[in-house]
Amino acid sequence: MSRTLIVLFAGIAALVLSNRAPAENTPPSGFTALFNGNDLAGWHGMGTFDLRKYDAMTPDERKAKLEADMSDMLAHWKVENGEMVNDGKGAYASTDKDYADVELFVDYKMLPLGDSGIYLRGTPQVQIWDYTPESKSWDKGADKGSGGLWNNSPGAAGKDPLVLADKPFGEWNRFRVIQTGARTTVIFNDKLVVDHATWENFFDRPNAKTGAYPDYDPVRAAIHAAHNTANPLFPKGPIQLQTHGSEIRWRNVFVREIPSDEANAILAKHGEDGFKSIFNGSDFTGWTGATDNYEVVDGAIQCKPGKGGNLLAADDYGDFMVRLEFKLPPGGNNGLVIRGLDSAKDAAYSAMCELQVLDTEHPRYNGERKIDPRQAHGSAYGMVPAHRGYLRPTGDWNFQEVTVRGSTIKVELNGSVILDTDLSKVTEFMNDKPHPGKDRTSGKFGFAGHNEPVAFRNIRIKRLD
Repeated sequence: MSRTLIVLFAGIAALVLSNRAPAENTPPSGFTALFNGNDLAGWHGMGTFDLRKYDAMTPDERKAKLEADMSDMLAHWKVENGEMVNDGKGAYASTDKDYADVELFVDYKMLPLGDSGIYLRGTPQVQIWDYTPESKSWDKGADKGSGGLWNNSPGAAGKDPLVLADKPFGEWNRFRVIQTGARTTVIFNDKLVVDHATWENFFDRPNAKTGAYPDYDPVRAAIHAAHNTANPLFPKGPIQLQTHGSEIRWRNVFVREIPSDEANAILAKHGEDGFKSIFNGSDFTGWTGATDNYEVVDGAIQCKPGKGGNLLAADDYGDFMVRLEFKLPPGGNNGLVIRGLDSAKDAAYSAMCELQVLDTEHPRYNGERKIDPRQAHGSAYGMVPAHRGYLRPTGDWNFQEVTVRGSTIKVELNGSVILDTDLSKVTEFMNDKPHPGKDRTSGKFGFAGHNEPVAFRNIRIKRLD
């Protein structure tokens, strides 16, 4: 049973605590008001809680937890003068609906000594706190102001706000947050405080004593063992208003879900210096290999149905970054050739690697012939598994960035890092079949078709060597 259904069962619709809804809670065009100014409809209580643990509960366990959280929330939240008011205690106000890529507006006004925040995808947090010397957290970063991604690692981009932008106590503050994948931009009181930083997954911190990451299934354990990186921020989850320390008031809570093409454009516009297009959108000028097995459709390179082979850009590349968009048909299968050879047919073994391009969640790959984790989308085929669950719906365009430096490869899919590995350390291979090309230091970039009409567009490369 979903959180939404259980919360409704718990009686959210009955939480009519005020009848005043000022104009401030009227959303701008294209946005939805998460708070209606009158009551807490659409919200339930939940604290800082790993959503994977919630998903692993039985329906009865979920119902009991949500009812207990709701009771806690009601003891500390009210609606007053068109504002959501919390006394600094209790479960956090959490949306019944889960969200992925969003643009979010939130206004708040807090009393001194407060320490709160905004969770996206059920994960902490855009920080809110008392920024004055009297703050309980002055020596922990509060002196730098609110708006940072406080739970990022020390020194990581976004942890500390770029400028102090808090208004004096008694005045309303406004956040505008743009979330695409794990990439986050925060504008606080009209000042940029976080610029396209990666929001780390609070629930996948390594154990301080052992260095081990929490794992909930063998696939995640294999991924962590392979490249020792945390799971990215969850693909989706609730928006939460975290509160503790002192009274805080909220209003004008507006959200807009960002469609795939717009999210891709946001991801593409950051860090574009030095990238050069290697596809003219019309023909295969500058490409070699299986040109007869591909075609140009609506400005995109597309493998012909029932055909395959390697289509390669003419130049050789050592260290480089490539950005592109791809679209998968149902069950689609292709690959990115990394440092490949002109003459070799099997890029997965002769090249440094083939980065899998696959409709991973299609039934054909999850039935009796279930794929090896090292075959999932973004994996270094047969060598290192990628994190799953970050593809857009089949038929939508995905944005992917690949960084190749020396023996290392990083894959960022739709704003989330799904692979970050060093192939020189790989000693175990799928089906015990070695990859003799994995130590190549230069070669071709291209596509390894496998009979499916997978499409690629906006292909740009930046040399790093």
